[in-house]
Amino acid sequence: MNFASDNTAPVCPEIMEALARANHGNAMGYGDDEETQAFSRLCSELFEREVLAFPVGTGGVANALALSVLVPPYGAIYCQEDAHIDVDECGGPEFFTGGAKIVPLPSPRGKLDPAALAARIANAGAGVVHHVQPAAVSITQATELGTVYSADEIAAIAGVAKAAGLPLHMDGARFANAVAAQNCSAADLTWKAGVDVLSFGATKNGAMAAEAVIFFDPGKAGDFAFRRKRAGQLYSKMRYISAQLRAYVTDDLWLRNARHANAMAARLADGLGAIPGVELLQPVEANELFLAMPGPVIAGLQADGFRFYVMGTAEAPVVRLVTAWNSEAESVAALIASARAHAGVQA
Repeated sequence: MNFASDNTAPVCPEIMEALARANHGNAMGYGDDEETQAFSRLCSELFEREVLAFPVGTGGVANALALSVLVPPYGAIYCQEDAHIDVDECGGPEFFTGGAKIVPLPSPRGKLDPAALAARIANAGAGVVHHVQPAAVSITQATELGTVYSADEIAAIAGVAKAAGLPLHMDGARFANAVAAQNCSAADLTWKAGVDVLSFGATKNGAMAAEAVIFFDPGKAGDFAFRRKRAGQLYSKMRYISAQLRAYVTDDLWLRNARHANAMAARLADGLGAIPGVELLQPVEANELFLAMPGPVIAGLQADGFRFYVMGTAEAPVVRLVTAWNSEAESVAALIASARAHAGVQA
């Protein structure tokens, strides 16, 4: 009954079992353990090239630390206007970069427009001491509006970034949902399309608390290891973070979880989209829905015990529904039935 976010879901059984296995015996600290080393090897297999993978505890710190090695204190980070790094991280990227400026750009359907990005960079005043200097581009996959970048769309943005000499960061809190939605490889949507560093999310897709920062060119990692330590993210008992991530990427667990979440979102979209007065505001391409919905329907759903966020304004409310690895078909059907009843649709 809870569609507020995928972070309301419990830990999936495979990851909880992996934590229990990791809890036997002693292991070296600070990442010098088998779980961390095994996850690192699996990452290179998953992304089809040698990578450097740094486990951390949260997506916010993954983003902030990733950007901190790419951007100087006087740099500009270009992103979509509703990017998590700008709206929902309480100044973390600015803090860890030492003062860099986030520059949000208008983003139809939650995606950066390459032409608009190119124009903004061209007029940024590169080399002029009075202006913040272009330093990096960041995109979110899947986007904050639940849409998904294709490999070609990422490549187009990467092309603009590379032409200006800027690295491309990807906030992948829901990266699994994007990969599952397009039935492609993790490599296709990252380094093959021009991404330099990925914040690889697991917490929203079945983990307890585990993310990783992945550099596709180890040479670009710079002093990241020191920055992670300074940020308090080099865990003494790193095996418990890494055990989650190891299980997550083993036997395609991350994709199975994401496919289920996406499928439940598609069911919601089909059912709710057919109700008069309910409008899908964005294409449902991953596991998030944004809907315009009459006030009485919203109130009725809440009275029936469904939990979700209401955004927008009182005059034009927007309902956000998010499905997860554990969303039940019965709960999806019940929400649709409730919405139909409160909209006055006959059964």
